[in-house]
Amino acid sequence: MKTSKSIFSAPNGKSYLIPFILVTSLFLLWGFAHGLLDVLNKHFQGTFHMTKAESGLVQFSTYIAYFVMAIPAGMFMKKYGYKWGIILGLFLFALGAFAFIPAAFVNSAIPFLIALFVIACGLCILETAANPYSTVLGPQESAAQRLNLSQSFNGLGWVLGPLVGGALIFGADEKDKFAPTLPYILVGSVVVVVAILFLLIKLPDIEEKSTEEAKEEVNATSVNKKSIWHHPHFVLAVLAQFLYCAAQTGIFAFFINYVMELDSHLTKQTASQMLSLGGMASLMIGRLSGSFIMKWAAPNKLLALYAFVNATCMVLVMMSWDGVSLAALYCSFFFMSIMFPTIFALGLRDMGTLTKKASSYIVMGVAGGAFSPILMGYIGESNMAIGFIVPFISFVYILFYGIKGYKL
Repeated sequence: MKTSKSIFSAPNGKSYLIPFILVTSLFLLWGFAHGLLDVLNKHFQGTFHMTKAESGLVQFSTYIAYFVMAIPAGMFMKKYGYKWGIILGLFLFALGAFAFIPAAFVNSAIPFLIALFVIACGLCILETAANPYSTVLGPQESAAQRLNLSQSFNGLGWVLGPLVGGALIFGADEKDKFAPTLPYILVGSVVVVVAILFLLIKLPDIEEKSTEEAKEEVNATSVNKKSIWHHPHFVLAVLAQFLYCAAQTGIFAFFINYVMELDSHLTKQTASQMLSLGGMASLMIGRLSGSFIMKWAAPNKLLALYAFVNATCMVLVMMSWDGVSLAALYCSFFFMSIMFPTIFALGLRDMGTLTKKASSYIVMGVAGGAFSPILMGYIGESNMAIGFIVPFISFVYILFYGIKGYKL
């Protein structure tokens, strides 16, 4: 069994535990921001009289930012490093959060969607920095384990997002246009404090392999590729991440709609609590347990197993068998838990000096979450259960990636 010291130790024996804790706090913050989206989705359906497909613009305005910003984020960090990337991401995060205040004075969803886009630009930069930074704060063989541990706190943020958002937004009068601003003022204030902390604290500058070391590694593994797109395991990881984020975002976005259609007596606030304390809590438990299971299980095998279970769960969800389908929906959160960080870590293996660039493209795969809620909303406008065919297809592909696509 690895000790915590070995997991967070540099080759020279120096501990990276404190930097790891600081970086992990970022996972909590953007998890909270993402968790709020699913409450906003349902809130906007009532406040702005949106259809399910139209309310998918909440997720679209967020996740399309990952497509727009992923490459610029990688270029910025290549020039200025991880620390300044994190600080820039936090600045944009806070700017977008406080933009909810003027947005509330306009009787339209558009200013809110613009504010969400700005927030997401910051989140994209944070994820582009924090995910690879977490993987290199210790031995390479424990990279996936370390990233899953960080993602456990991301899961805690997902729990708190709909819990706090549901209480503040659904707990207010539905016509209160200032209700959505309250959770964003809260998170924006915390982000400012964290940004100041990062400015004051010195973080280790993690150097990637030199060109010569990368060449030696390439020769040692018998792969002589010049372009980043000549690494099949990376290319397939980008697609896997795109489809995973499509599945995850769609499930999260329409959880409240689905359970309220399954049980017409549920209120929106109760449904948001079910999302938080049932679904998101399962996600967090899955990520936390996943980081320990990976001490004994190969990451790709665990990914394949979880994808198979989730594909089965989606079939049961589409059947709308009351308690059975609800249990399957809850289970899908647990078995989605390790997918994002595991795909990320598998896709970055042996990328050498291309790591930052590869990270940008994998983060760009998050754009899958921009399109699936609109597609699921359109398919499931009259019956939300049918819309879950979209995540089913996604999990089938991820099953393939875990069995074969991950190979170097």
